[in-house]
Amino acid sequence: MSKSTRPTISDVAKAAKTGKTSISRYLNGEKNLLSDALLARIEQAIADLNYRPSLMARGLKRGRTRLIGLIIADITNPYSVNVLSGIEAACREKGFTPLVCNTNNEVDQELHYLDLLRSYQVEGIVVNAVGMREEGLNRLQQSSLPMVLIDRKIPEFACDVVGLDNTQAATTATEHLIEQGFEAILFLSEPLGTVNTRRDRLSAFRATLARYPGVIAENAEITLHEAEQIDNTLRQFHTRHRGMRKAIISANGALTLQVARSLKRIGLHWGSDIGLLGFDELEWAELAGVGITTLKQPTWQIGYAAVEQVVRRIEGLDETVREQVFSGELIVRGSTSR
Repeated sequence: MSKSTRPTISDVAKAAKTGKTSISRYLNGEKNLLSDALLARIEQAIADLNYRPSLMARGLKRGRTRLIGLIIADITNPYSVNVLSGIEAACREKGFTPLVCNTNNEVDQELHYLDLLRSYQVEGIVVNAVGMREEGLNRLQQSSLPMVLIDRKIPEFACDVVGLDNTQAATTATEHLIEQGFEAILFLSEPLGTVNTRRDRLSAFRATLARYPGVIAENAEITLHEAEQIDNTLRQFHTRHRGMRKAIISANGALTLQVARSLKRIGLHWGSDIGLLGFDELEWAELAGVGITTLKQPTWQIGYAAVEQVVRRIEGLDETVREQVFSGELIVRGSTSR
């Protein structure tokens, strides 16, 4: 056998002076069927050859791969990083291996990875969806793979979902700003599209402020990395309500960072000139000047719960689809203090 060639079960059998059946019994844990002398020869042969059985091949032979596919919208987003930590912990505990695919918020990539994961014969899929087209939905429905969605729902697709209680979270955030005496509040998000989380948070924001007619409610949609657009939006909001206490709610952590940069560029200070509250707890939030108030999501728990649910489906759980939501936690810092 060449040194560059991976040793096979036949190589182990030859080195141990036995047949492949005996090696298979050894690898499958049927050691009680082998003599002590044969066991010793097999173990020595495996050590000498540095033989590692193909877990994929063995799993496929038994009809199990112990693989869970993960389709993540944006792996650079702190939210996704923290969710992945919970996913990995649950997979490790339950004996599964995660295969992570980052779509970079591109629908075409989402479809590509869906087909790729099916070719690897994953047993289930966890999806942080971008917004699948009809073609992708058809593929999902035809695959019959156990699936759980994280954070974002797919319109007209019945599937288990795990995520934040967006209505509760946005209501808590908005009421906090009202209690702190803000008179004009801007809800800032990326384009709503079909992303239910953005729509749910905006709806809760509007519903809450509808109970306080004296407070001005505005909302705007911006593109994440369009600095000039963000600058103009914030500058105009500040100018329209000059002399009033005003604040911004940012719909996610990545956007909060861009808003913080924009305020610095246009010469406004959060906490004194304008209030700032962002969804998602970021490591730098407490270090940013007076600190930025955040709505913390239990991201680790969300990731863990998603794997728990998909494993239940893999193991044959047959019940109507369910939506599991977690409460957020408001962390108050100087950016929204009176």
